[in-house]
Amino acid sequence: MTTMHNDDIDINFPATFTWGVATSAYQIEGAATIDGRGPSIWDTFSHTDGKIIDGSNGDVACDHYHRYAEDVELIANLGVNAYRFSMSWSRVQPTGSGAWNEAGFAFYARLLDALAAKGLDAHLTLYHWDLPQALQDEGGWLNRATCYHFAAYAAEVARRFGHKVASIATHNEPWCTAVLGHGTGQFAPGMADPAAAVQVSHHLLLSHGLAMQAMRAVNPPAKLGIVLNQWTATPATDSAQDRELAELEYARSVQWYMDAIFKGRYPALALKHADASALSIFENDFIDIKQPIDFLGVNYYTRAFMSAETPPRKPECKLGVNDMGWETYPQGLTELLVGLHREYRLPPVYITENGMAVADKPVGGKIHDEARIEYVRLHLDALRAVIAQGIDVRGYFYWSLMDNFEWNSGYAKRFGMLYVDYATQQRSFKDSALWYRDFIAAQRAAHADAPALAGEH
Repeated sequence: MTTMHNDDIDINFPATFTWGVATSAYQIEGAATIDGRGPSIWDTFSHTDGKIIDGSNGDVACDHYHRYAEDVELIANLGVNAYRFSMSWSRVQPTGSGAWNEAGFAFYARLLDALAAKGLDAHLTLYHWDLPQALQDEGGWLNRATCYHFAAYAAEVARRFGHKVASIATHNEPWCTAVLGHGTGQFAPGMADPAAAVQVSHHLLLSHGLAMQAMRAVNPPAKLGIVLNQWTATPATDSAQDRELAELEYARSVQWYMDAIFKGRYPALALKHADASALSIFENDFIDIKQPIDFLGVNYYTRAFMSAETPPRKPECKLGVNDMGWETYPQGLTELLVGLHREYRLPPVYITENGMAVADKPVGGKIHDEARIEYVRLHLDALRAVIAQGIDVRGYFYWSLMDNFEWNSGYAKRFGMLYVDYATQQRSFKDSALWYRDFIAAQRAAHADAPALAGEH
């Protein structure tokens, strides 16, 4: 059992606040070739020599496909009231078009039933980077036709499950798909072409808008939105060069997606500097992209620190760095959300990912991860400052529920609140899981006591 920090109870959130944990399909499911699942680009990428740092792949991952009931039990034992996960497109539609795979849908139906039995709200993401390989063979996200296949997929999921989930997000972090997948080649499909990344970003946004319209036509009870990874961009000094770099970074990473969705255009600064010479935008694309959304999911981990010096100046990292080398910078979450609130007419916001990679190791059967506890506590405090300013933040999902296949890092990086022994698939609560459970319980207790306390005055 961990010890609550003395000031934790002061971080009071609304009684209706959603507390959750998050995962994604390819990172945990495994069962890569059974029950009719088709290959995705991450199957291909992870089986290509030299692409994954530890030489691993997601064939088994956390074997969640077979262990989902155990995992749902663990989620319930954390005391959260919500679980965010993604659907594997190629599990339910092996080639990304054509026939549906009923065995794949049956798995998600079993998962949703298990969550409902525990009183857990399900928050479903349609696309967390695992495009069916058959669509990639036809051009992938560079092919405009993929946008329409995605909309058809979204409509079918909304038809089947829109009454069983609390929310459906179209995409998770389209910036990663575009930039890391197509601009730098770090992620699947492994393309290193900046011009392609710009076109892909547009098609991802178009597919989001088309999917929103397709799901609205189905009219599910579920709330519909998108999840974006976002950060502040801090100039390293007050020099004009550093300030210009920071403005450009924010424009092409945050405003590129937000302006398209909320304003129906791309920011001029980002367009000016983008490799957009061959960017293809059809006449009504921004009308399709600028669809009303019920919620905005924000994934926040760290800030960008922009320096024009050679080599670039580094931040002081006063609160340290995580195992990915990312600076812990919780005030950036406050700065980000306050800035977004100022610039856009935001729908309700959920922090859909926030977490810390730590080189966790069991010691005497326990996993002590005080650094992760402090990371979460600091970011929740930053979030409280946002809510105090009247910004409508409805929930927080820790990334991630369990250690898993961390993309091109393989199994070398651990973000989970549950420790996974990959040889045995044994899951164990880390200290952070116990802290999170106790924190949530304390928040609920504070609200339960509030009427009695008010009546005493």
